[in-house]
Amino acid sequence: MEKQLVLYNTLTRKKEKFAPLNPPFVGMYVCGPTVYSDVHLGNCRTFVSFDMIFRYLLHLGYKVRYVRNITDAGHLEGDRDEGDDKFSKKAKLEQLEPMEIVQKYTLGFHEVLRLFNTLPPSIEPTATGHILEQIEMIQRIIDNGYAYEVNGTVYFDVEKYIKEHDYTILTNRKLEDLLNNTRELGGQDEKRGRLDFALWIKAKPEHIMRWPAPWSVGFPGWHIECSAMSSKYLGAQFDIHGGGMDLAATHHTNEIAQSEACHHVQPAKYWMHTNMLTVNGARMSKSAGNGFLPHELFTGNHPLLEKGYAPMSVRFFMMQAHYRSTLDFSNDALEAADKGYKRLMNAITLLDKIKPSNKNTYDFDLTDLKKRCYKAMDDDFNTPVLIAELFEAVRFINAAYDGKATADQTMLDELKSFVKIFVVDILGLKNDNLGADTDDAEALIQLIIKLRNEAKKNKDFTTSDRIREDLQSIGVQLKDSKDGTLWNKI
Repeated sequence: MEKQLVLYNTLTRKKEKFAPLNPPFVGMYVCGPTVYSDVHLGNCRTFVSFDMIFRYLLHLGYKVRYVRNITDAGHLEGDRDEGDDKFSKKAKLEQLEPMEIVQKYTLGFHEVLRLFNTLPPSIEPTATGHILEQIEMIQRIIDNGYAYEVNGTVYFDVEKYIKEHDYTILTNRKLEDLLNNTRELGGQDEKRGRLDFALWIKAKPEHIMRWPAPWSVGFPGWHIECSAMSSKYLGAQFDIHGGGMDLAATHHTNEIAQSEACHHVQPAKYWMHTNMLTVNGARMSKSAGNGFLPHELFTGNHPLLEKGYAPMSVRFFMMQAHYRSTLDFSNDALEAADKGYKRLMNAITLLDKIKPSNKNTYDFDLTDLKKRCYKAMDDDFNTPVLIAELFEAVRFINAAYDGKATADQTMLDELKSFVKIFVVDILGLKNDNLGADTDDAEALIQLIIKLRNEAKKNKDFTTSDRIREDLQSIGVQLKDSKDGTLWNKI
């Protein structure tokens, strides 16, 4: 099938046909977590979305190098180079070494993404593992005239850059608005301009994480790490740069400026951003008290949640919204998604239980459905439309299982292939309805069915009916047929 993928480019503010710089190779960089605390759901939504994008590009036959960094140094509490280092502050609070904090939360991050069934990136570089590359890039920016050093700290000269480049090209914001929203420089401020930002920061005596550099013993600014690592592994110019929309205004804007000042080219051809999360219509945040962590969502251990939801139900919930749309968490929305996910997984389970016929008797065109599914994904990865299309296959599978339609072996094989492509390979969903002990559950239910059949044989219909009703109450439905008793999850 001819590739007709189009995606929305934040840089141009329009959808564009995807044309990699060096096909079939694709370079994709996504800003990863700052590992000083548990990963939050906003981060997870971004990484699950780009996992879906990664999966679809692989399915289309592209050879993708997916780089997602780990920020383990240099991230101050304020975006404008203010406040304490997040790692040092957390290390002092927990009486640990900064790298113990990094290890603890990196492992937690990987475990959460494992539960969400995300594929690992091709490369996962760390900021501390690329100090030399950051120092070299900063020196090149200085040599090119776009940075200056004051008392051991190096700043990017935004005012100099603005004279020759469009600093707000990514967000289309007015420069006057940026200046109006930035405080005036005080008499003790080292920066020449209000928008200037630190590339290298001289460490205070109490600062734990520090490295020697030509300008001082210090640590890198937050923005430089992504520019240094993306150019090392993907080149000065690559295909896709992604992240949450909250990164566009400052972090990604500064990345573009740094990269152009160093390499004289725009770093990424396409910039992609995921939208924010809300809870019952209000923006999710720690300060609002409405934020919850992934494990709280999985267990239901949070005042705002009525119950917990399996990771795959949550992934399905995320895929029901377009990655550029706001995703609103509510108990009603989560419950509806959970039911939809279980309905989809139940149909997939039933596929193996349908006995093939010698003909197809149903108005169901799988070839046309495949085309519509590809059309949805090719339209800027439109997963909500894809999921809606998938439920046409669900209706056919249920009809075939109930004897209201028939399918020959070829149709059933094609359906299984279709499910693997779109549900498993692209959406990244798997059936965790029965947990890890699916084989044990099958054996247990078959034993219960055997006991029920013995009760029916002995005309003990009270017991056989009770077994059916009790199983139904826990989500297991029995269906008697000429081929025996079949079961499925409700």
